[in-house]
Amino acid sequence: MTQTSSIPQHKPRPMIDLLVSILIPSVILMKFSGEDDLGATQALLLALAFPVCWGLFELLRYRKFNFIAILGVVSVLLTGGIGLLKLDPQWLAIKEAAVPGLIGIAVLVSTRTRYPLICTLLYNDKVLNVQRVHERLEERGLVDIFELRPLRATYFLAGTFFFSSFMNYVLAKWIVVSPAGTAAFNEELGRMTLVSYPMIAIPSMIMMMLILFYLWRTIHGLTGLKMEEIVAQPPK
Repeated sequence: MTQTSSIPQHKPRPMIDLLVSILIPSVILMKFSGEDDLGATQALLLALAFPVCWGLFELLRYRKFNFIAILGVVSVLLTGGIGLLKLDPQWLAIKEAAVPGLIGIAVLVSTRTRYPLICTLLYNDKVLNVQRVHERLEERGLVDIFELRPLRATYFLAGTFFFSSFMNYVLAKWIVVSPAGTAAFNEELGRMTLVSYPMIAIPSMIMMMLILFYLWRTIHGLTGLKMEEIVAQPPK
């Protein structure tokens, strides 16, 4: 008798992610950092506990020990360290820029390997009917031309992370100006977290959707296959 895997399948929960990682920490930092409430240090620790615990829960429960997820947890811990050690706010701006910047560099490095990141994320048997697409490309003699398109899409993807890096730095320098370890610093940190979502996260998501659309149009244009022929079908 074969034993099935006990690891549950991960399902995206964007509303819970938004609530736990952004909304709750921001409210705690902005409303409970005063001396009459939790105080600057306690509020910062409580606010950071939500995204850290949620990220570790996701990593341990679904065994998704990937670079980006781990980097997210490290980023939150670094923010806490800057606040608790009362470092210059300049370090917060550097940290905010460094995290997406490192991801962008990792994306560029992947272009020097056999599998650019776009291929790892999208061009695989779980997402697309890779065998059908490859057969059609071979029939038309377009394999070499197609291989250049994911590479270009990977460069576009790296560009979205560098855009986030630049905007994170500008936003942190603009909003967070008070000394770390103070109630004002916490309030500004909470405000920056809220503002960063519509100003950075949403534009970055739109750019990524455009990249994925570009890749789909490329496959469709070179192969002539329809959407239902390109997308991988669930096993019967």
